Amino acid sequence: MELSINLLRTIALNVYDAIHPILGSKKAAEKAQRGAGGDISMQIDLIAENIVINTLENENINLLLISEELGERYIGNKEKAIKSQNVLIIDPVDGSNNAVRGIPYCSISIAYAIGKSIKDIKKAVVLDLVSKDIYWAVKGEGAYLNDKKIHVSNLNLSDNCFFELNLPKENAFQHLGKLKPIIERFHRIRILGSSALTLCQIAKGSMEAFINLRETNRLVDVAAGFLILKEANGQFFSLDGIEIDQELSIDLKFPFVACNANLEPFLRNELSFNF
Repeated sequence: MELSINLLRTIALNVYDAIHPILGSKKAAEKAQRGAGGDISMQIDLIAENIVINTLENENINLLLISEELGERYIGNKEKAIKSQNVLIIDPVDGSNNAVRGIPYCSISIAYAIGKSIKDIKKAVVLDLVSKDIYWAVKGEGAYLNDKKIHVSNLNLSDNCFFELNLPKENAFQHLGKLKPIIERFHRIRILGSSALTLCQIAKGSMEAFINLRETNRLVDVAAGFLILKEANGQFFSLDGIEIDQELSIDLKFPFVACNANLEPFLRNELSFNF
């Protein structure tokens, strides 16, 4: 059985109902174990993930769940899940550190694929856990913010473009040196802390690009935002300019570039030359 976009929205809203009231609280920040994605899981992450699992089990769904905290787990009948190739990729709380500190920039990211690779992602939902805004997309049908269709901006380098920059801790200043030709051409830089939500910001035209140089960036962070951005006519590619289409896995990590169509040639050229 193919999952509906309405089910993905229901999962996201169920998480919102539980998580929104505890944003910025001590309960949310309580440390738990290290999650499969590599970060220390906090109570807010585990609460959100359990809600996802409970919702799926109540719907009698058969699929492979890839989630930041638990890693990979079959929900329902494993044989039926393998046969159907249903895969759900979840970051229960993307921007956990923002969420527990009361910084209003965090989300739940849900991507649904039928197949084994990134190109097989068919549906996506990213819900802003502060505003309750829902970004969503169905492959081939466009991207939406709530009920309004969205599109990347048409700004170019002669305009006041914004971009987010995410650097690894190691050799950060060395990376900044290589990025100098890019930084000089942009109007403002942001570092916001929820990759899924930033991809949606580009999709709706509020920002023009996102350069994420962290090798530890995870599939669960960007799977949903990837489809929403692509359906909004945005671009998503590796540092060497190649389209990203690896196999779906909790272990998949990669740096990436996301942008509107006008900035694509400039960013591909500068990044492939410097990196």
